[in-house]
Amino acid sequence: MSVKLPKRLSSKRRKPPKDNAQAELIHNLGLDAFWNAPLDPASMLDISTWNLENQAPLDSKDLPSAFLRRLWLLSQDARSPCCKPSSDALTSLDTSPEMLNVGESQCAINPLDLVSAVFMSANPFLQQEITVHMVQCQFAVPLVLPSVDPEEASRFLLWPLRGVVSQLLEKNGKLKEGNLASTYMPIVSCVKLGHCNVSKSKVLNHILSGPKSCNDTFLHRGMDGGQLPRTLSNGLVEIGWHLPTGDTARDGFPVPVAVSNLRGDASKHEGCLNLLCQASSVMIVFCGTLKEKDKQLLASCRDMASKLILIDISDTEKNEHSVVGFVGINLEQDMGLPEGSVLQGDGLSEEELADRINDILKDLLPDKLKLVTLEAAADLALELGLNVDEGTVCKKAMAKVEKVLEGLDEGSAQFREKQLPLQGPWWSKLAEIEKMESKQRKEEIQNYPQLQKEKRDILAELKNYKITPAMKTFTDALFTIDKVERTYFLKWMKLRLQSKQTEKQNIQQDLKTDKNNGMLEYSDYLTHGADGYLEDSDTFCSDSTFEEDTWCLQTFEPDPLSLGLEHFLREMGLIFELTHISHRSRNQKVLRLPSLAVDLLFYGVPLELMDGDASNIPTRWLGSIFAELKRRLPQEQCKTRVLTNLGVHHAKNAEVLSSLFGVKFPEGGKRSTRGVYMGALRLPDGLRMDMECDFLLLIDVEGLCPASQDNKTKIHDHEMATVAAGLSNVLIQNIASDASSELETDIAFIVNALLRVKACDSMPNCQLLVQDEGINTLLQASQLKRVSEMLQTEIGNRGTNNDEQPNTKTISCITCVKGPWSNVSLSEPVETQYSEAVLTLKKNLFGALKKSTATSLSEFMIHLSAIWDAVKEESFSIGLQNTEIALAFSVLCTEFSQWKTSFLEHMENWIMGAGKKIFATKEKALDAEIQNDLLNELKDEGREEVKTEVDKLRSQVEAYLMKDDVLKERTETFKPILMSNMSDLQERVTEEITQRLARVGESHCSSIQVKKFETVLEKEQESKLRALVENSLSTKLLLQDEQLEEEFEGVWSNMLSSFDFRPSETDDITARVTEVLRLNLISRGLLKHILKIEVIGQNETSSFQVYDEHFGYRSRLKHMFEDNNRLQRVEAQQVACSVIEEYKQFVAEKSVLPADFSDNYIKEMLGSVEKALKEKCMAIKSAFEVDLKVYLCSLACQDFQKVHDRFAKDTELLTFITATKSSYLAKFIYRFRKRDQCQRVAQAFTSMIIKPTVLDYIYRPLGLRIVEEIQAKEQQYQSSCAFSQHLLEQLIHEDRFESFLEYLLSYDSFRLSKIQETVVAHLSESPNLDKWRQQRLGEIVGKVAAAVSETAEGTNGILSDTKPLLERVCLILESDGNVQVTRVSLDGPLFSITTEWDRFVTCLMELLAAMRLELAQEFSQTRDVTELLHCLPIQPHYSLLDRVRGCEKQCPLCRAPCEVQEKGHEVHSALLHRPKDLLPYDLSSVSCRPESMILSNPGQNEDTCKNLLSRCPDWNIYSEDPDSQMPTAYWRYVLVRYNDKFAKEYEREPTNILEEWKQITEEEALLSLREAFLTEKY
Repeated sequence: MSVKLPKRLSSKRRKPPKDNAQAELIHNLGLDAFWNAPLDPASMLDISTWNLENQAPLDSKDLPSAFLRRLWLLSQDARSPCCKPSSDALTSLDTSPEMLNVGESQCAINPLDLVSAVFMSANPFLQQEITVHMVQCQFAVPLVLPSVDPEEASRFLLWPLRGVVSQLLEKNGKLKEGNLASTYMPIVSCVKLGHCNVSKSKVLNHILSGPKSCNDTFLHRGMDGGQLPRTLSNGLVEIGWHLPTGDTARDGFPVPVAVSNLRGDASKHEGCLNLLCQASSVMIVFCGTLKEKDKQLLASCRDMASKLILIDISDTEKNEHSVVGFVGINLEQDMGLPEGSVLQGDGLSEEELADRINDILKDLLPDKLKLVTLEAAADLALELGLNVDEGTVCKKAMAKVEKVLEGLDEGSAQFREKQLPLQGPWWSKLAEIEKMESKQRKEEIQNYPQLQKEKRDILAELKNYKITPAMKTFTDALFTIDKVERTYFLKWMKLRLQSKQTEKQNIQQDLKTDKNNGMLEYSDYLTHGADGYLEDSDTFCSDSTFEEDTWCLQTFEPDPLSLGLEHFLREMGLIFELTHISHRSRNQKVLRLPSLAVDLLFYGVPLELMDGDASNIPTRWLGSIFAELKRRLPQEQCKTRVLTNLGVHHAKNAEVLSSLFGVKFPEGGKRSTRGVYMGALRLPDGLRMDMECDFLLLIDVEGLCPASQDNKTKIHDHEMATVAAGLSNVLIQNIASDASSELETDIAFIVNALLRVKACDSMPNCQLLVQDEGINTLLQASQLKRVSEMLQTEIGNRGTNNDEQPNTKTISCITCVKGPWSNVSLSEPVETQYSEAVLTLKKNLFGALKKSTATSLSEFMIHLSAIWDAVKEESFSIGLQNTEIALAFSVLCTEFSQWKTSFLEHMENWIMGAGKKIFATKEKALDAEIQNDLLNELKDEGREEVKTEVDKLRSQVEAYLMKDDVLKERTETFKPILMSNMSDLQERVTEEITQRLARVGESHCSSIQVKKFETVLEKEQESKLRALVENSLSTKLLLQDEQLEEEFEGVWSNMLSSFDFRPSETDDITARVTEVLRLNLISRGLLKHILKIEVIGQNETSSFQVYDEHFGYRSRLKHMFEDNNRLQRVEAQQVACSVIEEYKQFVAEKSVLPADFSDNYIKEMLGSVEKALKEKCMAIKSAFEVDLKVYLCSLACQDFQKVHDRFAKDTELLTFITATKSSYLAKFIYRFRKRDQCQRVAQAFTSMIIKPTVLDYIYRPLGLRIVEEIQAKEQQYQSSCAFSQHLLEQLIHEDRFESFLEYLLSYDSFRLSKIQETVVAHLSESPNLDKWRQQRLGEIVGKVAAAVSETAEGTNGILSDTKPLLERVCLILESDGNVQVTRVSLDGPLFSITTEWDRFVTCLMELLAAMRLELAQEFSQTRDVTELLHCLPIQPHYSLLDRVRGCEKQCPLCRAPCEVQEKGHEVHSALLHRPKDLLPYDLSSVSCRPESMILSNPGQNEDTCKNLLSRCPDWNIYSEDPDSQMPTAYWRYVLVRYNDKFAKEYEREPTNILEEWKQITEEEALLSLREAFLTEKY
């Protein structure tokens, strides 16, 4: 497979699927385009070859490509139908019920449908490659593919299976190699009838895998997508193989067994059922729900099948539709089956069922079952009406192959002598003569006559050459215009030749094995193949070898008499080559051979560059091919790079390249495929631009045997290796597994080749591939890696053309790939890490190729000729077989590697010390002069240190060269290489140290700058956060994130504009402005004026001038007589001035923006010019527009350069802080949220708990203090009697009826109001209230602050839950400060936040100070006394009332208060009883209740009073003494004064008052009052 064909290989047009579901599935997979133009092997270039990532499919259209790509990587998840949709598609993805979710993936289809769809969309040749890869993965492959057209029969796929070859272990223990399509073996077929709950595929997987493992050979419902309904794959027959390994613990069966599996109910696919019954050795039927029709099918199976086994897994109790009695023993008897033919599977697991079936099959194997081939099955399928894929074209190609190979049965040596004579002694002798002539020319020796005679004789013989029948048929077949037939022909040629080779090797191996066992006879290859199938066997030749302890098969040298397709192609080239050498007449077909070779090269058939048998290069043949190739391709598509795979004959070189790139090189492990072969791959467009070349030439070297004893063979091998390595840009050194026996030989062989190509200045980049991780393999790889790096001192040797890295040394990577080519049998599993290892290797190879120089095809041919001339002349200082020098040099490379490691470690330690010196400068790092001086000093020290250490290395190398006997003689050869390597090492290390010192210095400066920036930003943010939090609290509005982002942007912009950045080197914007104008002129079609832009930025710009050249000829002629076009020029000048003024305004606007210069400024300016000219219609040429734009761009270079210089700051720091801006923003928002939350909680705590506590502390004792002050100041509050006397005196002085009335009717409220008036008056006059409150405020605030501070100890920067800490504050206040704290508000989640307690304390202290200031200001302001009294927890008037209240009891007659002051008195007494007319009650209606007992005239109501007194014994009420009337004078005076008002108030007639009462004066009333209370005191 190589360059894509112009059109895909296709057969006749196929009908599209008629079933809508099938058509939709094909469309969803994106395969409808390949229905009539099927995928071919060339499609794998884009799918696999150029793909360096194993990307997961995003949707169903990616599944086919993903399946093929993973399959080529031999990945076990190749058949997975899961897609991982992108994040954009997740929201819009239609998750239908038929789509399964598996984790983050989605399964769109059943995996069997995926495999079937790809097979249906592929041509036979791609099907064959798919099958080979599937079998390598131990997957089941399609055998019978169902048709999407119900009118067409299913298709039997025989052709894909012809490519599958494996080592097979016979029953007698002998190892054979065979093609699975033509090998006789038992075939076990499995079908299903009716509904089954058991997974048939799981059972078969257990059968195939053996007792110790279970591979998913057959897809089943337990796998991803296996539960989804099948659309395309019903009726599909798959086949898998069990190939024994010889390990009885692993093997399920002692002989190879094929197992086929029919998908779906067999009753719906009778054609496939008939085929399997007749072609199989054993037919296994899984019987589920059986009906009458199923019984008939079973009867037919019994008649057709050689051996029938029924698995009964029906459930008759739950199934009403099953045939009664048609199960178990009844079924066995009814069908006439042998005993044991029915196996009861109900209730068994898949594994248990597989064990039962295994036991049955083991009893039948290996002798009781018929052996069949798939070829015979294909013939049977054709008889039964099924289609077979090998049609007329295939058979026609096969017939031509048979014609070409007529006579091969006589022996390959005889065939080559008769049919391929040009590869005989003539060609080899010519090669020897040419080499001798080249040596003589080099040594300036005259040619020997004998050589000339021999050459003339050979050429004379060649003139008589006639093309042989085999070659005529071969070339005619290749010249056919039917590309499909030609492809079949080439495939059949390989298959038939490999089949013959395999047959011969098997016979030789039998002879060898029998001889080792002391036996004289050998068995035929798989005994049952004696009927002719062996002769027609079409197999690949597998070059895998079994491990000695398992298979007893050793690697041996290639057979020189074997025959392959490459020999026919070599003969074709020699026909052309020798025809030109011998100057014989050339027919048209011979002249067309190079064109044919190019066709084959494009299709993927490798071209032989060098004949390894004769050790010769057909330069004329190759030159013509490259000339034809160059003729066919455009000149710009002839760049190429060369990748070579170099390894010994058993390193599987061809298989490695096939795995990497899909190119099929001759596999020379067991054949004489000695030579250098080249394949060409055309790169896709995207990769071509990336790689800067058009082709990738792959070179494969086959047949190298460094350990060979034949001296001529050794010389040829060295010549091939030298040519291949010399042609390469990148050389894969392919190291075979288990290379212990030939370790030194292989190392010497490759090192010898590298030393020779180094002498030719053709040193490639070397990449090492190891196929195992054995100690010898890794030792060889490490040794070769050291040699390769030593010889390739810089990439200038056929290396990179990248000017940016002129001295960068290419790294040789060692990649381990345990490929499937090391597996001797398909039963061996593929290494699990193989896929990843292949991709890693490809990445390394493509990375190395990109660093190499691309050459043209002509240069490649010239280089090939030059290397070949050097090989022929032996113009190397080192002989082809001088392995001692190679070994000695490799040992020197190992020593040098150790010295180099020590040197690098020393320099690493040095640079660590230098870094410490740089970091010790700290803030001084920002001083550019100090920093530069220090860096220059360290750089100078570093250069000296490197020079000193490298000089030591040079001394060591020179001493080693003089000491080694082998190398001493070649000092002039190796010393320049070594010295160049050390000079390169010195230069690289010096440069690295310089760069690292600069990076360390820059990193140090940047870190200082970042810290400085963050410090300033923190300060700015803190200020802004404080303002925002205060504003949020004052407005009680919660700021949104958008508002916070705007605030942050303001802070950020101010920071960028004000921060002291280090200046960076500014660049000139002239080139950018010029490029924008150039693109603008091109887009406007003004390319003819493009040279005018060269003046931009060169000269100082003056004013813009309009010239006559700006106007067209007609316009100037029209205005010629109008004052020499003055008006026209003035108008144009005005337009230009207007545009220029608009430009100046534009510059002014852009200059004030906080942004750097942008190319968009110029684009916007040019757009304005075009708009202005478009709006002003003038007859003016395009030159005016161009000149005006050039003038403005020149101005812009000056104006915007200033803008750019202003913003030319520390780009590294600016880039860093810009990249971290989002984190700064997030931190800013977070800090505000936490700060705001902290502030709000602190404010809530202050307002809800602290402030009430403070006010309580201040006002709670104030009431009592006021009481004490009043008592000390006012005498009436000393006792209850004094207070009562004061009230009565105050009533007389006020002389208000309302007061007397209130006193008499509402005594308590009257007293309270009078006390309150006293309190208010006292507070209004007291000067100590504010001072006292301020004092108490200071005390309580101090207590709170002390409690908060005590809580804050040891919590600096610690995130804490505030609630328990606030509770602790309250407890401290209560215990230590004797403060009453109300903590009810602390309950609930409000105060439970997580924050830094020290910050919370700061907020709390700030709020506490603010609260103190607020209260202090409030206390200092004049305040209403009534409001103040409301704030007091203890009301002073109530307290005073309590102190002067007295006994509280009232006279039951007149309601006069008890004036007895003794505590605990039992008899109450009033000093001044009241007349009845002062009360609203009548005496006749009174009872023994204080509110109804009235005393008016004691004399008149004595009897009544006596009666009443007897009812109130606790009151001392006595009749008034007639001689002493003064004590009652007070109330008599009152009654006389307000008699009428009392009567009116009580709604009765005024009282008749005695005259003597009317004579009582105010003074007498007061005097009686005082005397009464005075008497009470004493």
